[in-house]
Amino acid sequence: MACPSPSPTMLTWLSRDSLEFPPLSKAMREPNGLLAAGGDLSVERLIRAYRHGCFPWFQDGQPILWWSPDPRTVLPPEALHVSRSLAKVLRQQRFRVTFDQAFIDVLQGCAGPRAYSDGTWITHPMQQAYLRLHELGFAHSVEVWLDDELVGGLYGLAMGQLFFGESMFSRADNASKVGFVTLVERLQQWGFVLIDCQMPTQHLQSFGARSISRVEFAGWLERHLDQPTTADWLV
Repeated sequence: MACPSPSPTMLTWLSRDSLEFPPLSKAMREPNGLLAAGGDLSVERLIRAYRHGCFPWFQDGQPILWWSPDPRTVLPPEALHVSRSLAKVLRQQRFRVTFDQAFIDVLQGCAGPRAYSDGTWITHPMQQAYLRLHELGFAHSVEVWLDDELVGGLYGLAMGQLFFGESMFSRADNASKVGFVTLVERLQQWGFVLIDCQMPTQHLQSFGARSISRVEFAGWLERHLDQPTTADWLV
C-alpha cells in the first residue's frame, strides 16, 4: 500500500537531538493520522514512538513519516474469528508455524513486491531498524513453513501486554492466515490484551478486528504497556 504524500508546510518536523513527539491530538485529519516527519530510525526513537502511539510509514524519496490514525484498527485476542474454511485448513496441519526462527527472512518477505503496490515501505533502513529491535527482544516474527520452505509470515513488536503488528506476506494459499491465527491464539495464552493492526483492511476485519478512537487506543497504551506477560517466543 502506497504511503500518502504529505504537505511539508503543515508538518511538525522532529529534531535528531530530541526523542519527543508532538501530542497525538496534533495528528492531521488528511492524510489521516500524519503526526510528524523527520528524526531517525534509532532504537530509542522507535520504542518511544510505539509507546507514544505512533509508528513510521514512508517510502523511498519521502522523509521519515510518523502516523497515529484515528480511528485505530485493533483486535482483542479473544475476539478472533476463524472462518469454517480456515478452521479446516488449520485442522489439516499442512503448515508448520514457528516463532523467531527466521526474522530477517520474514522481514524480506514482507518487503517483497506486491501485486497492488509499485514499491515497498519496508525499505533497507527500515529493515535494519527492525532487525536491531529484534536483536534487543522487542520485534518478533512468525514463520509459516510448508515442508522446509518458508511460505508465509508476519512480524511486529511486543511491549507489555500489547502486540503491534507490522506486516505479513504469503507465498501459498492461507499461509499468512494460519500464521496470524496461531500468533493470536498464542498471544491470548500469554496474557496479551490487544493487537494493534494500525489501518483497516477487509482481511483483518474478517478476523474480528475493529476500530477504536485514538483516545481509546492511548488509554490501552497507558494501562497495559508496562504490564507483565508469560511470553516465551522460542517455544
